[in-house]
Amino acid sequence: MNTLLKRLTEIHGVSGCEDSVREIIIEEIKPFCDSLKIDKMGNVIALKKGTGNNRKKIMLGAHMDEVGFMIKSIDENGSMKFMTAGSIDRRVLIGKRVLVGKERIPGAIIYKAVHNQRGEYEILPKIEQLCIDIGCNEKKETEKFVSVGDYAVFATEYEERGDIMKGKAFDDRFGCYAIIETFKSKYINDVYGAFFVQEEVGLRGSIVSTFSIEPDYAIVLEGTSAADMPHEKDEADFPKMQEGVVVTISDRTFFANKEFLSFVESVAKKNKIKYQFKQPMVGGTDAGMIHTAKCGIKTMVFAVPSRYIHSPVCYASMKDLLSMIELTKKTINNIK
Repeated sequence: MNTLLKRLTEIHGVSGCEDSVREIIIEEIKPFCDSLKIDKMGNVIALKKGTGNNRKKIMLGAHMDEVGFMIKSIDENGSMKFMTAGSIDRRVLIGKRVLVGKERIPGAIIYKAVHNQRGEYEILPKIEQLCIDIGCNEKKETEKFVSVGDYAVFATEYEERGDIMKGKAFDDRFGCYAIIETFKSKYINDVYGAFFVQEEVGLRGSIVSTFSIEPDYAIVLEGTSAADMPHEKDEADFPKMQEGVVVTISDRTFFANKEFLSFVESVAKKNKIKYQFKQPMVGGTDAGMIHTAKCGIKTMVFAVPSRYIHSPVCYASMKDLLSMIELTKKTINNIK
């Protein structure tokens, strides 16, 4: 069992409440960096100085936050109305277990009992119609444990079965893990590990870190959607689990620099690192903000394909995660 991945994925870290994730990251990366700071937004920036001459500044970026929920009101019957923090499909919510507040109180997302839904079976309830229940009967009882503004996350334990990992928040605790592991090696270039806040609500933290670091190159390390699952006949079936690190050509907010993309492909082929491409023009990452910062920054996105991201349960391959880490290391040391 990978204890660091277990800690990172199980911890509570919804957008705007990344404190617990930040504490683990600082604890783990501090022995391997030359300096470390937390900026005013809460981003963590670690520096590992290179050994070469004419060193380039390379920023590795990953976001600490995960999708989740915020309590917006407590009803008289003790149940709680909530809003989502980040993009979550309401079709995956009803009946799911959650942990609420700083004390991680067990609860469940609830709707009407099935036998009270006559005539509504084909209707998908709106978020506003759902509640979180922690088993209390009155508002004042719930208020002993939870306050308006508290966060909730999916109650999912990290598990491994051979090469396969199951858990929550693979987007983007995989990226956080990859930066920590990358910092354990030496490089000719200066490497900045930037751990961003609030990506899931608008790519907010990354732009602050980028202006602070002013890197020559940036590599965003992410978790991305795997497509090897039941789908319509005419839908794309890539990227896939166990087929290597995913390299982004373009998404809704970003086009990879062609020169940098060609360079990364040559590094992967030379070092026999298994890689695949992301479906073009799908999704978005912090690269959307980073590559347009200052006078423009050559940026790439490496990702681990994961089934069912932004849901209670995700699946991914350890082989793909290790491929992402290896391609990151080789890319850093081949930039001259």
